[in-house]
Amino acid sequence: VQIGGPTGAFVVIVAGIVAQHGLAGLTVATIMAGLILLGLGLAKLGGVIKFIPHPIVTGFTSGIAVIIFSSQIRDLLGLDLVEVPGEFFAKWGAYVSALPTADWPAMAVGGGTLLLVLLWPRVSHRIPSPFVALVAATVTAALLHLPVETIGARFGDLDFSLPTPSLPSVNEAMLVSLVGPAITIALLGAIESLLSAVVADGMIGGRHRSNMELVAQGVANVVTPIFGGIPATGAIARTATNVKNGGRSPVAGIVHAVTLLAITLFAGAWAARIPLAALAAILVVVAYNMSEWRSFRDEIRTAPRSDSAVMVSTFLLTVVVDLTVALSVGMVLAAFLFMKRMAEVSNVQAISREMLEREEEEEERSEEAVQKWRGLVPRGVEVYDVNGPFFFGAAETFGEYLRQVSGKPKSIVLDLEGVPAMDSTGLRALTILVQQRLKQNIPVFVVGLQDQPRELILRSPLADLLGRERLDLSAEEAVEMIRNEGLIITSREARIPKLEP
Repeated sequence: VQIGGPTGAFVVIVAGIVAQHGLAGLTVATIMAGLILLGLGLAKLGGVIKFIPHPIVTGFTSGIAVIIFSSQIRDLLGLDLVEVPGEFFAKWGAYVSALPTADWPAMAVGGGTLLLVLLWPRVSHRIPSPFVALVAATVTAALLHLPVETIGARFGDLDFSLPTPSLPSVNEAMLVSLVGPAITIALLGAIESLLSAVVADGMIGGRHRSNMELVAQGVANVVTPIFGGIPATGAIARTATNVKNGGRSPVAGIVHAVTLLAITLFAGAWAARIPLAALAAILVVVAYNMSEWRSFRDEIRTAPRSDSAVMVSTFLLTVVVDLTVALSVGMVLAAFLFMKRMAEVSNVQAISREMLEREEEEEERSEEAVQKWRGLVPRGVEVYDVNGPFFFGAAETFGEYLRQVSGKPKSIVLDLEGVPAMDSTGLRALTILVQQRLKQNIPVFVVGLQDQPRELILRSPLADLLGRERLDLSAEEAVEMIRNEGLIITSREARIPKLEP
């Protein structure tokens, strides 16, 4: 259901490239961006969008809705403004200053179009209400000779002939200088297209193919510049309009393209007569529909404060700065908050014979780890039950906990049955612990290793410190080995590799 084309997000990028490299530079940069998108799709990197949290998508989408709404106020009210500032607050300041110049015919056309868009679905869902409203507004304005600004009046004579394919001359220096702009176009196009696809998934209950989406956008951006086109991507506003008006298959996108081509070639004169106030009214409805204000409200009411903060930050940055900054900051915030949460859910519990006996006297504990080791831990042996992902967010917590433990046990058992994953920082923390204990002649045993941590340890020097043949020990086997003093590893028997600081 995705509709492709140029979007407002590209305005600043396109303007900058044209100013520095000219139209030829924009053509080359767009083609290069298309090739990059093709590469991303063929490399199956489209699934990265799955890592974008819902609060970011909601904040981004709501921000785009506000931007669309804000961009239509001048035309909707017929304000006398030669240029509208690009910055959000300056734009609204200009609107307020220009309110006395509001044009009543334009407001009448915009208001009538708005009412028709909202009320037509009660008459029929078969014919899209924006189409009916657009035709009605254009015919009415033409028959009544209303003094409203039209597409033709704003942009002058329009060329409705089919563009002739052409390619600019390219040299090595141009290609090198356009690498940066091409990467920017490609990344922005990929993010916006895939975000648009995610939004569309939510609207229709579907599931897009991320990699094929990138391939398709890549082909589009390679071909369209040859015909004078500018960068294109999946357009959230047009896609939302398509879905809201019944589009449910790729045929809708094909019909959209063919319709635009037919209008361009055969109805260009009529297109030039479309009142800008009518277009503005339709886009105001589109902005409202895609604002997801209910989801925004529910996220603030029910979601954790951290998620709400990410959503509001993304929303504000999208509106006030630009969507590239908003997505970057939103992703960084979400990543840090995720790491904080993972560190919080990871925990270490010390279990010893003495502690179990005290607990048994006071009250029966129901923790699985305590029940597992009750009656099994020999005196003088400490068991550390580790739960949760053992990555760099949790490694510091683990190390701090162990530094607080006083005394010198005879042996240490690390129960890692509750650790589903481990990264290199967690591995290093574990290695340092084992090194330190072996230097104190305290043997260390690891039990309950899951597949990922086991594979990681096997590829590291830690496997030799622990003994490769002892990585698959059960709790009972480890205790039996501890009781058999002849099998205890000491620092003299273990080869301890030196770690880089």
